[in-house]
Amino acid sequence: MGPIRNQSLLGIALIVLCVTVSSFPAARTSADAQTINAEQETAKKLFGTWKLESAKNPGSPSGIGTRLKMFNGTHWCVIQPDDAGKIVFSHGGTYEFDGSELKTKTDFAGELTETLIGTKGTVKIESDGEVLKQIDPNGVFNETWRRVKKPVAN
Repeated sequence: MGPIRNQSLLGIALIVLCVTVSSFPAARTSADAQTINAEQETAKKLFGTWKLESAKNPGSPSGIGTRLKMFNGTHWCVIQPDDAGKIVFSHGGTYEFDGSELKTKTDFAGELTETLIGTKGTVKIESDGEVLKQIDPNGVFNETWRRVKKPVAN
């Protein structure tokens, strides 16, 4: 066999090996499965859209009843429209949540809150799945949020 044929056979063998190896999922232990289930349950506590119900410092204009906070599993975002639907401010970024402590990093923001870009924060979270209480160790961002439910079709 010539060198070209050997390279072709080697290439085919590598492709077959890669396809074969990638076809078999990594072995999981019951501890791995429990960890994954616990992480999924923790993520469910935040995942979705929340509307501000009360706040120690609701801002001006007040965001109570209009400000929304959203979590998608990797990122968070806060957005507040005014009464006409125009955006007053928005910002967000990445987060980590262990079930009781939320650590955030602000990666993006609109003009009004752009000074927040690069900042990090940590708050305690208490949630029953419908109401989310955010407890700031400095007492500034103590807020209560209610989960926004999907509207019922008419």
